[in-house]
Amino acid sequence: MQLKLGEPLTGLANYYSSLYGPVWCDGGREGVDWRQVCQAVVRLPGSSVIRLQPLDADGLFIRGMEAGLQACGYSVDRFFCFGNWYLPVEAGGFEAYWRQRPAQLRNTVARAKRRLERSHAWHIDILTDPSPALELGITAYQRVYAQSWKEPEPNPDFMPGLIRMAAGQGNLRLGLLWLEGEVVAAQVWIVTAGKAHIFKLAYQSGFERFSVGSVLTAAMMRHVMDVDGVREVDYLTGDDNYKKDWMSHRRERVGLIAFDRSRLRGCVAWVRHVAGKLYRRLVSPSASRTSLSS
Repeated sequence: MQLKLGEPLTGLANYYSSLYGPVWCDGGREGVDWRQVCQAVVRLPGSSVIRLQPLDADGLFIRGMEAGLQACGYSVDRFFCFGNWYLPVEAGGFEAYWRQRPAQLRNTVARAKRRLERSHAWHIDILTDPSPALELGITAYQRVYAQSWKEPEPNPDFMPGLIRMAAGQGNLRLGLLWLEGEVVAAQVWIVTAGKAHIFKLAYQSGFERFSVGSVLTAAMMRHVMDVDGVREVDYLTGDDNYKKDWMSHRRERVGLIAFDRSRLRGCVAWVRHVAGKLYRRLVSPSASRTSLSS
């Protein structure tokens, strides 16, 4: 938990977080005394308002925290964070997966490869371990990202540090598509516990007609399925239209907010929260995705 003066007590999550919760909840651990857990949380400074995100909407952690906080007298609500597209990997590896993709996607990748092979010298590297090549790859990734459509990183040192750490742990898959001796597309995937997480991707502006991002994604999919043998691929954060072509399932990540109405700050925050929800429902009834429970 972390506290900023005048703000809710929040979980240790930030801009880069795609899922928040204790590691021991991954296995569906039952028999937890959630009231006791929450009693420890509500004793923390600033706990008149508690905000946790992003959470698995169907997970044990959010259900337990809701029950525990309500038992402690809090009013609890959920709010939408983002959609999460993912793919359970079936038997047959990449070839079976690829046959199930939309024809438009498969044709786009096939045409792009033919166009690349006719016009340019190109290849793909997938880096996994600490090495001088990895340091060059980090530099290439940063350059591609800076020349792409993506917003600048809020912390420029975060991604290089994450890449090096993941490589040291054997979890990194840094994909680089080279065209005429220059990297024009780069993707950072992290493979752990049988899952491939697509963390960052970018391609250099001006190479759209070669579909370099799609060509690289297909190569990365083949690697994690046929080499790593993952059982799931996760696109993490966002409802970008292209993700449904690559993935098969969608779930939602939500936030949990709780108010102690016995304290002035918690009561005022709860009133503002309820008033804001009512206003949004009046302005756009379909936009409301939360349901307050007291």
